[in-house]
Amino acid sequence: MADTTKDIWNDDDGEERKPKKRRKLPGIVLFLLTLVVVLGVVLVAAYRDGTGFDVLRRYFSYSREEKTSGDAGYNYDASSSNRFAALGDTLVVLSDTSLKLLGQGGEELWSANVQMKAPALATSGGRAVAYDVGGRELYVLDEKGEVASFQMDEEEPLIAAALNGKGWLAVTAEKQNYKGCVSVYNAKMEKVFDFNSSRRFVSDACVTDDCAYLAAVTLGQEDGTFVSNIVLYDLTQTEPVANYSVRDGLVMNITQQSGKLVAVSDNKLTIADASGQIGGEYSYGGAYLREYDCGGDGYTVLLLNRYQSGSVGRLVTVGTDGEELASLDVHEEVLSISAAGRYIAVLYTDSLVVYNPDLQAYATLKGTGYAKEALVRTDGSALLVASESARLFLP
Repeated sequence: MADTTKDIWNDDDGEERKPKKRRKLPGIVLFLLTLVVVLGVVLVAAYRDGTGFDVLRRYFSYSREEKTSGDAGYNYDASSSNRFAALGDTLVVLSDTSLKLLGQGGEELWSANVQMKAPALATSGGRAVAYDVGGRELYVLDEKGEVASFQMDEEEPLIAAALNGKGWLAVTAEKQNYKGCVSVYNAKMEKVFDFNSSRRFVSDACVTDDCAYLAAVTLGQEDGTFVSNIVLYDLTQTEPVANYSVRDGLVMNITQQSGKLVAVSDNKLTIADASGQIGGEYSYGGAYLREYDCGGDGYTVLLLNRYQSGSVGRLVTVGTDGEELASLDVHEEVLSISAAGRYIAVLYTDSLVVYNPDLQAYATLKGTGYAKEALVRTDGSALLVASESARLFLP
C-alpha cells in the first residue's frame, strides 16, 4: 500500500527534489588549514631541538622551484685557485684573477679583476674579506658588493685577515724593520688601532665581538720550546693588557665564540677569556688535525685522523669550556667540513650529511660525486660546490 502521508514541513508541492550541492572550501581556507598543520609540526620540532624555526625560514625564503628541485644555480669559471664563501643568500667566488659576488638566482651582483698569488677568504658579521697571502690586495664585501678595498704597501705583504661578528677587521701583515704588525678597522673601515711587533713574529689576529679587544698570535721560543703567545690589547691603549701561552703547539687560527677566545693549534684547542685566563683545553690525543671550522654557535668542529694520510678518523665537536660535546667515527674520505649556527655539513666522496652539534644526522643527500666542497648556512641549507657551478641543498 502506497504511503499517502503528507509532510507539511518538507512538501515540495510536486516538484522533483534536487540533491543538495556540497559547498567547496575556498582556496584561502585550505591554505590556512595547511599552514596551521605545518606550523604545528614546526613548533613541535622547534620545541624539541630548535631546528623547526629554520624549517620555516627555508620554507618562506626560497622559491617554489627551489623547494621542489633543491637547485639554485651559481655559475663561474673553473679554476684550481677558486675559493668560495657563503654570504647570506649570495656566493663569493675568489680566484687568482677575479673576485665575484653571485646572487641567489645566479646573477652577478658585483665583480672585480684581481691579481693574487695565494687567494684567501674569511667571513663573519655578514661580511667577507678576500685577500692575497703574501700579496697586497684586500677587499671587504657584504651581500650588496664592495664595502672597502685596500692596496697595502710593498713592505707590508699580507699574512692574514679576519672579521668579527660586527664587521670589524683585523689585518696582520709583515713590516720592514719589524717582525709583524696588526691594523684594526671599525665597521666603517676606518683604522682605529695598530701596533708593530719588534720581538716576535705575528701570524694571526682577531677583534673580540664586543669590539673592545684585539687578540694577536705571536710566535717564538722559551727555554728551547716552541711557544705561541696570545697577546691581548685594549683598543683604547697602546700597551698590551694581558697575554697567555700555548706551549708545544703552533696556533693556526684564533677567533671568538660565546665570549671566549678559541685558539686552534696543531695539537689542541685552547680556550681563554679576554683577561688572558685559560679556561679549558682539548687535546687531540696524538691524532692529526685534518680540518676544522669555528663557525658554529658555541662549538668548534674538528676532523681528527689516526694517521697522517687515509680516511680512518673521527669528527669531534668541542664546546667553549674545552669539553668534548660529541664524537663520531669516520671510515670514509671527507672532502670538506663546514659549520654555521647549529649545523655542520660534512661532504663525503658521494654523499652530504648535515649534522647537529651532537653529531646526529639532520639531513642526508646521496649522489654528490660531482661536488668538491660544501658550505652550510645558518638555516641548515647547504651549497654544493663543483668545478664550474654550485647548487643549493634544502633539507
